[in-house]
Amino acid sequence: MVGIGQTMPTSSQIPGKRISIGNNSRPSSKDGPKKNIWSSMLDNAATGKRLPEKNLLILGGTPESQREFLETFTADTSDPRLSNEKRKGKLPPVANQFALGYTYLDVLDADQEDTLARVSAYLLSEPSLSFAPLLKPLLTPQSIPETLVVVLLDWSDPWTWARRLREWVRLLRHVLISLDDDTKIVLEESMTEWRDRKRGVDAAAAGSQVASSGGPVTIPLGPGEWDEGLGIPLCVVCQGADKIEKLERDHGWLEEEFDFILQFLRTLLLKHGASLIYTTPFLATSLQSLLHSSLGIHSLLKRQSLKHNVIDRDKILVPPNWDSWGKIRIIREGFDMEGVSTAWSIEIQDPPEPLTKHDEAQKEDASEADDGTSAVAVYEQTIKDPKRDTSMPHAGSQQGGNKIEVDTSDMQGFLTKQLEVLEQLKIEDEKDRAAKKAPQLEMSPLDDNGRVNEHIGPVQFNMGGIQVDADDMLRKLKEREASRSQRKDPLSSPSDEKAHNQALASFFAGLVKKPGGSPRGSPSV
Repeated sequence: MVGIGQTMPTSSQIPGKRISIGNNSRPSSKDGPKKNIWSSMLDNAATGKRLPEKNLLILGGTPESQREFLETFTADTSDPRLSNEKRKGKLPPVANQFALGYTYLDVLDADQEDTLARVSAYLLSEPSLSFAPLLKPLLTPQSIPETLVVVLLDWSDPWTWARRLREWVRLLRHVLISLDDDTKIVLEESMTEWRDRKRGVDAAAAGSQVASSGGPVTIPLGPGEWDEGLGIPLCVVCQGADKIEKLERDHGWLEEEFDFILQFLRTLLLKHGASLIYTTPFLATSLQSLLHSSLGIHSLLKRQSLKHNVIDRDKILVPPNWDSWGKIRIIREGFDMEGVSTAWSIEIQDPPEPLTKHDEAQKEDASEADDGTSAVAVYEQTIKDPKRDTSMPHAGSQQGGNKIEVDTSDMQGFLTKQLEVLEQLKIEDEKDRAAKKAPQLEMSPLDDNGRVNEHIGPVQFNMGGIQVDADDMLRKLKEREASRSQRKDPLSSPSDEKAHNQALASFFAGLVKKPGGSPRGSPSV
């Protein structure tokens, strides 16, 4: 009991016990260890919004064609009714003018709002060994499983495809061989996983399924499949498929040439487990679906199907691990897949050669074509540059008679020349018009022409209430002029009489030709 004049002891004065008075009291900072609440919240938010990082290694093409490829990759395909300008994706600045270029891309979902992944795009135009040190740092154990290699080709020069593709494969092999052992192990694992998973075999499911013999279920590879696996997914994009019609129209190419190109590319890419696609500018293609599937980017709203197409020659799509020698052989008989496959395996072992020395390298490969050790030479002997080989008969000229004789000029240049020709003709016409005299009437109404009178009939008009026959009036004027000339009246001037008669004749002739006059043979009121 507390007496009068005594104060209540505080909690600090009661040993072993603390009393909290009131509901507004707060624990002291000395109650426990400090916790940085804001740091943990920010870390959790950053982890939740962290985007998957993918890499695109784009090889070949020009700065313009590379930009076109990136625009197609980021285009909005949600609404096919959008115009080409609205369909184009918003590209950040692209630095691809010198050496190794770079840009980044955000892959959006079907609603164009959610971001599925961020893609770092590295661009290289020339397959030179001097650029190998720039590519090597991009291939690390962490980046290899998230990387896709894209080789760009263009239908403006399909006769260079085999050589360009060979040099790019040589450069890639040179870089991959120079990697350290840890990275090579990841390359091997990535290639095995890519080969098995893309063939429709789930690694976990395959490991759990055991055959009667006790071993895992495996699908054997066919002939020519994955003979030269690179360890990184590869996709070959042939741009400008709209130029196929120009090759057919202007250079006389036939289906044999296009079928040979398709068989050749599919045979080579089958060895690397690569995919193939033909694209056309400003047209919706399956390029996005193919690249997203290869990079492991999946939409959360829309399931994108990837279906092959080997029928439409300007919309070819060969997904990875879909092709086989049997499917390639049925395109056209006579194609030596075994010989091309073997020769390709041999010549990709060498280091890359500069494409600027095309003529010298072509002569060396031509000497190896006879013994079958150069697949590039076999390709270039069949698919030739029309501008370099105009003197030689075309492959289809003997059958269809489509021998190349002239090269078409550019449309703007042709129109410019035609404008000059038209201007020259205009000047000549003006000179001729000025040199000629005033046009004369071929048939004068003063001439008594029976055919004209029969055709037009009698012409009558009203003069002062009197119906006058124009033909009869002209006849009387002629008789009067003739009688006066016979009399040779000295009081009258012949020139005055003649001028007066000509004036009357012109007046009546004008009445005959006057448009909108009264109908012939009907009196006017």
